Amino acid sequence: MNDLTRNDIAWNTLFERFNILDEVHRQGRYVISANDIKQEREPRLMSKFDHSINLPKIFRDNSLAILPISRGDYVISKFDAYHSFEPNTAPIQQFSLPDNLQSISDENIPSETIAINAAFASGILSDFFEDEDLYSTVCGRMGSGEFSFNIKGSDGQILPLDVKNSQIEIDSAYEGINYLSIIEAKRDLSEDFLIRQLYYPFRTWRSKGITKRIKPIFLVYSNGIFSLYEYKFEDEMLYNSLKLVKSKRYSIENTDITMDDIGALLKKITTTKEPRVAFPQADKFDRVINLCEILSTQSYTREQVTREYAFDVRQTNYYTDAAQYLGLVRKEKVGGPYNLTEEGRKILNLPYKKRQLAYCEKILQHKAFGETLKGSLEQGSLLGKDAVVTIMKNSNLYNIESESTFERRSSTIRGWVNWILSLLLK
Repeated sequence: MNDLTRNDIAWNTLFERFNILDEVHRQGRYVISANDIKQEREPRLMSKFDHSINLPKIFRDNSLAILPISRGDYVISKFDAYHSFEPNTAPIQQFSLPDNLQSISDENIPSETIAINAAFASGILSDFFEDEDLYSTVCGRMGSGEFSFNIKGSDGQILPLDVKNSQIEIDSAYEGINYLSIIEAKRDLSEDFLIRQLYYPFRTWRSKGITKRIKPIFLVYSNGIFSLYEYKFEDEMLYNSLKLVKSKRYSIENTDITMDDIGALLKKITTTKEPRVAFPQADKFDRVINLCEILSTQSYTREQVTREYAFDVRQTNYYTDAAQYLGLVRKEKVGGPYNLTEEGRKILNLPYKKRQLAYCEKILQHKAFGETLKGSLEQGSLLGKDAVVTIMKNSNLYNIESESTFERRSSTIRGWVNWILSLLLK
């Protein structure tokens, strides 16, 4: 299977045409124009990489990243441009929408904008910002103005950069008595994010003479949970000085799931025959759910999933296969788009508790998963790899023969069962 994307191929051509690697080695950077990029593909498709895993292969192989420095120019260098999300395991705090609201619902939050509006209306933002008299102020696309900064490279070198009227986009900003809080919101789960999404708006509004403390905020909404992160730049001139101040989790739905709920589910489940499709190799079940959420808005091809989501090509294959294994996603033909099944869409439209239990049921009706959960509950902890492999060998799984494959795929079973157990801790 060819794992090269259209972006990979286009950037390979540009790197060869302009000797970009040699220039970066010689000068520490290479500035490329949008017109040069357009010779191969649209710049917006070739330069927007919200997560490090989305970078073209030639960038990843050479520890490179790309940043805009004006409306029409981008700089390529050995930037340390991304920040890994810190684990957010805070207990989920319960908030509610006002009873008089009819145009927004806790069961239907289809976009980042509505997620922000729901977080504001419910009081989540006020609690997290620790501020009063909040007003929605700036949002949308705008010019950055001019500012200079330093950025640390993956090689430890410090590179100075000048930004002149680059385009920025602010999802939302709220000003209260004490702070201006600028929000970057996402509905996709990922390991990291592009610091520029927080740094450029921060520097833009700092340059406008704001004297209040500016809080860079990241909000991730998925599967009924609002995960919020507050950051600060310890050195405002240094792009890489981002530090976590605090993180919290919230919900506006009932998230209480008990051992009795799981026990009742185990009693009623009937084991299903294993489908003749690849056994899942996708350890994080919350990302299977998140993929279904993304597909609920529109159909995506493999390339579109890879480009728009925090996946490389192999992960796209693994997680779409996992969703198909559970009957949540289908692909009508080879090379065609992925779509939610009717059952997948029905589950997504359930309220939080019923939705999680429906996903649990889809998982546990497969013998290997059900037996692993039962064994884990009896043991009082998650079963180890060897025990899970033994269960797998007695579960008539499709097309798994080698010992190494059993061991690799056991991590998916342990990951999904651990996700079920984690519901009891939320």
